[in-house]
Amino acid sequence: MTSSTDPRPDAFFVGDHLAMDFLNSMAMPSGERIEWLENGADLVNWLRHAGVIDAKIAKRFRSENTRALDDVAAEARVLREWLRNFAKRHAGKPFRQNILKELEPLNQLLARDGIYFQIGASDGNAPGMQPMRRWEKPEELLLPIAEAIGDLVCHADFNLIRSCENDACTLMFYDRTKSHARRWCSMAACGNRAKAAAHRARIRGKGTGK
Repeated sequence: MTSSTDPRPDAFFVGDHLAMDFLNSMAMPSGERIEWLENGADLVNWLRHAGVIDAKIAKRFRSENTRALDDVAAEARVLREWLRNFAKRHAGKPFRQNILKELEPLNQLLARDGIYFQIGASDGNAPGMQPMRRWEKPEELLLPIAEAIGDLVCHADFNLIRSCENDACTLMFYDRTKSHARRWCSMAACGNRAKAAAHRARIRGKGTGK
């Protein structure tokens, strides 16, 4: 959550996929642009609230070199715009054959990773292999985001990538509903506003005899 002195609302997590939530870390929910990744501290806070890093890792990175974290946040914003353009180009249709060329920036980022595995308890307390990350450098903060984007590209149905139907809203989401008929970023926000607008229009129509 944002601090009591931060004028921004809490970041939105309505995308139904970490990659979509990352894309929504800059949005215009009320027609005014809000940036939740302005600097390195913002990036750490966003990752913490997204459940990507725990409080201990977040605290460690908050004590890191501010300039280095800010540089990573700037790289995150570039990655986010790459994802936004990619999602808008491919949403609602199957991938083309030459998709791998477009994914080269993502592959370059994924190549930085140095994940290792440890044996730990899994479901039913039986031993299982678990991927671990050392979290030694600020640059590593981008890697779980890159993995999430890779998962979206490889496993999501891009026919179900949607934009909120509110023209003033820039939020996007992965429609996991059973009927695949989701229209709004959330019913609590744009959905209710649309219902209220439709109700007012009906009232006006009755008043004019239409």
